[in-house]
Amino acid sequence: MNNNNKNNKNNYFVDSMYRVETTSRLAQWKIDNFPSCTYRKSDPFNIAIWNWYLSVERNRVSCLKLYPQISNHDLPIASFIIRLLPSAGAHNPFALSETKDKLLTNTEDFVWLIETPLPAKFIIHIEFLDLKISCPKGGDPCSIWPNISMPQRSNAATLESLGRMLTEAIHTDITINACDGSIGAHRAILAARSPVFHSMFSYNLTEKDLSTINISDMPIEACQAFLYYLYGNLKHEEFMMHRLALLHAADKYDICDLREACHESLLEDIDEKNVFDRLQNAWLYQLPKLKLGCMQYLVKFGKIFYIRDDFTAFLQGADRDLISELFHEVLDACQGL
Repeated sequence: MNNNNKNNKNNYFVDSMYRVETTSRLAQWKIDNFPSCTYRKSDPFNIAIWNWYLSVERNRVSCLKLYPQISNHDLPIASFIIRLLPSAGAHNPFALSETKDKLLTNTEDFVWLIETPLPAKFIIHIEFLDLKISCPKGGDPCSIWPNISMPQRSNAATLESLGRMLTEAIHTDITINACDGSIGAHRAILAARSPVFHSMFSYNLTEKDLSTINISDMPIEACQAFLYYLYGNLKHEEFMMHRLALLHAADKYDICDLREACHESLLEDIDEKNVFDRLQNAWLYQLPKLKLGCMQYLVKFGKIFYIRDDFTAFLQGADRDLISELFHEVLDACQGL
């Protein structure tokens, strides 16, 4: 091996020593060589709107610190679980610490004194349960995650007027028939927001002649949320409640911004209860980032070992190509241990 190759290999090894792998709410730092009486600090890693650092020190008493990088953002109020895992493929922690609603500002805010002796090789696994910031108008702190993917209003007065046109049925000229109810809307707005609706009203189709659109695969509440989005007055809680139905509508009616808003939002709160459902939808609607996030959650972060019953149910109904892809991810991860 020539000197350049040796240097490149050494540089990669050094870089990987300090690199923290992340997904939307998880962080994982593999410590492969940690001798006694030493200190190590990670490279910065990004979770939500902050960059973070980890440091670990072993002396007579080992300690681990987690803290955000100083920035222009408000300081985080964090809830998280830290697990120390063996690096030999086991997924049961040998030490665990849980923190709820703690304001983090510097290296002294979260210090975990670890009574269990640290091995030379181990994994620091962090699951962020919530991150909050202080509300500018006072009151209780607000979670930053529910607001990450909501589309921003560009002109509040105009959007308010459009919303009133829908909710007060001002000069509506088309009727939307959901599976369990109907609502009036406006051809011009629908056509401007969706090329599919535009085609319906441009040619001699049934929708143009009868002034109705049948959306029989959506209940009226989800259909109303869909229209609220198109008119620019969808509330956050309605968006969160109907994300999957909105994703289906965005795909069906070719509304790219809504599709991407749902994609980003579904990526932000993957957990044990929804990961297989999210993976199925990522496959169905061809959402690469969501599929990658689910794969990382299940395989890289080892969650697949904790939800075996759900995994069994997933295997019984999922697409064979998707199952094959997941198994290849598992096999690749096993080979890397």
